[in-house]
Amino acid sequence: MPKVTDSNASRSTGFDSRKLHHWIAFGFGSGLAPKAPGTFGTLAAIPVYLLMSPLAWPYYLGLVVLFTVIGLWACDRTARELGAKDPSAIVWDEFVGFFITMLVVPYSLLTGAHGWLWVLAGFLAFRLFDIWKPWPIRVIDERVEGGLGIMLDDILAGIMAALTLLVLRLLF
Repeated sequence: MPKVTDSNASRSTGFDSRKLHHWIAFGFGSGLAPKAPGTFGTLAAIPVYLLMSPLAWPYYLGLVVLFTVIGLWACDRTARELGAKDPSAIVWDEFVGFFITMLVVPYSLLTGAHGWLWVLAGFLAFRLFDIWKPWPIRVIDERVEGGLGIMLDDILAGIMAALTLLVLRLLF
């Protein structure tokens, strides 16, 4: 793969297309969006989620764990190379947070007439908690560094969003 050196995105984000961990951390390039990279990262996670959603729950959960471990490595290494605590262009944490959010939505709900509403609800709930950062997410975001800090606040946002979807499932 050729190195992206002549784009403004590369200069401002430090993205190096020769490095696998950059592709992962930058969410396959979705984190290079000039505005709202976290939102674009979450949007980019939706097709991946839709590919994963038919899997039996243990396999889905196994992928989420695998993607979390990979994210800890990729986000930590990329952030260290960029010399920043949590660069906004690193969005793999949004992928994992969204996958966690959607853990509570069975595939059978997605195949119904209103399945897209569950994806939209998951997207909105996750983005709300990721942006708002209520306690303890804000504390983690401020105090934990490295790949763990990058990933953990979004993992917690995903858990809170998943709980929100569980409430919605009970109500509807």
